[in-house]
This record gives sequence, C-alpha cells and structure tokens, in this order.
Amino acid sequence: MRQITSWLTPPQVSAWDVVDILVVSLLIYEALKLIRGTRAMQMAIGSVFVLLLVYLSQAFPLRTLGWLMQNLLAYAGFAAIVLFQSDIRRALSHLGRARFFRYLGRSERAADTVEEVVTAASMLAKARVGALIVFEREIGLRNYVESGIPLDAAVSYDLLITIFQPSTPLHDGAVILSEERIAAAACFLPISVGTQFDKDLGTRHRAAIGLTEECDALAVIVSEERGEISVARQGEIERRLSPDDLRQRLQMHVLQRGPNRPGTAGARR
Repeated sequence: MRQITSWLTPPQVSAWDVVDILVVSLLIYEALKLIRGTRAMQMAIGSVFVLLLVYLSQAFPLRTLGWLMQNLLAYAGFAAIVLFQSDIRRALSHLGRARFFRYLGRSERAADTVEEVVTAASMLAKARVGALIVFEREIGLRNYVESGIPLDAAVSYDLLITIFQPSTPLHDGAVILSEERIAAAACFLPISVGTQFDKDLGTRHRAAIGLTEECDALAVIVSEERGEISVARQGEIERRLSPDDLRQRLQMHVLQRGPNRPGTAGARR
C-alpha cells in the first residue's frame, strides 16, 4: 500500500529541474537539426537500437548479448569519429556561427562593415546610382526584413554595388544590415509624411526618415539625381556628407552604439 501511495504522489519539481529539462530538450533539438538529412541520422537510429539491446541484456539473463554490447560500445565512439568526421566538422562550423560566438568578434566585423559601406556609398555617389542602406541597432527590423528578399550574406563593397545597379531586380528598395550581415534587399520602408523637409527629397530619403522616426535604426542614402550622401537618424536627415563624414557618423552611432541624443542628427537639411 505504501508503495502504491508513493507512485501516486506527484514528484517535487524545483526551478532548477525545469531549467535542466529545458537545456536538455534544447540540446536534443539542436542535435536533431544538425543531423537531419545526413548519415548521422541513420547512426542515431542505430544507436537507439543498440541502447535497447543493452537494456534487454541487463534486464534479462542474456550474458552473451551483454558481453557483445559491452565490447561494441567500447569502440563505438572511435568508429563514429572516423566514419562521420565530415558531419562533425559541419556541426562544429554551425555551432561557431551561433549568435553567442558572433558577439565575440563583433567589433572587428563591425569596423569592416563600416568600411565596406563607406566605400560602396562613395562609388555609388560618383556614379549617380541611388542606394538606401539601413543599419539595424537595438530595435529589431524583422518586419521590414521579411518584406524584402532574404540574403543573409557577408557585407561587401562588390555585393552592395551589384544590388543597387538599376538593371538588377533588387535595386528598388532598401538593404538592411543586421549583425554585420546583409539580412535582406529590396525591403519596403514606411514613407515619412512630414512637411518640414526640403522639397527635393526623393522617395529613398523619405523612406529613410520614415523608418528612423519609428525606431533607432540608422540609414545611409545615396541620391541618384545629385550624387550626394546623406544619413538619416531619429527622423532627421543630414545631407551632403563626404566619405569621411559618413565614416565618422557610422563609427559614432554603429561601432560605438552611441545613444540617441535629441538634436544631434539634423545638423544640415
């Protein structure tokens, strides 16, 4: 009777037990994602079968089976490393691209991103090719990323120049940079309806202003009519910037994550 009562009594679950279960579940989920569609998936199924045989050999007097399983498991780890070394490399590479590890080298990548954008904006301005490049900061831009064509590509001068060529299908819209990568191109942004800005501002400029009115993003605009570079932030725009001016603004507000101080964005309109 006492044994039946112990079975019916619910176990005591602490907060650490919940954390433990969540961590193990996450590890299993990530492991299944990594091995899905690979030879390792077949190995995982085989491993479950082997563990079942080990359990049977211990639960019942199956001495020969138990001896065989013990010797098999002793060399299974070495065999797995040899047979699935390519899958292991892929898994470790995937782990290295995880968000946690991205932050470890963020400073150097962010500096490279700024230089690539400055170079691309300078060349586009000289060629009178319009462009709109948005830097995601603290507030996420997922809704706007999903409105465009996802890329998840490294930021490079060559790719930015190619995207904004008028002959390409991705030139009409904004490029959004997130975590030092090109998240998407041809993204739609909200147009500002403000009347306090110069009449000669085009659609790209008003889209940049409209976005920065809603969030803390920073937008770089290249005018195809005048070949000038502008920066929009906090719903205000600073125009006629030189490449050095642009580099300074990006270093201040992207590299250093400078605070959004009122009245510092619209020095020139």
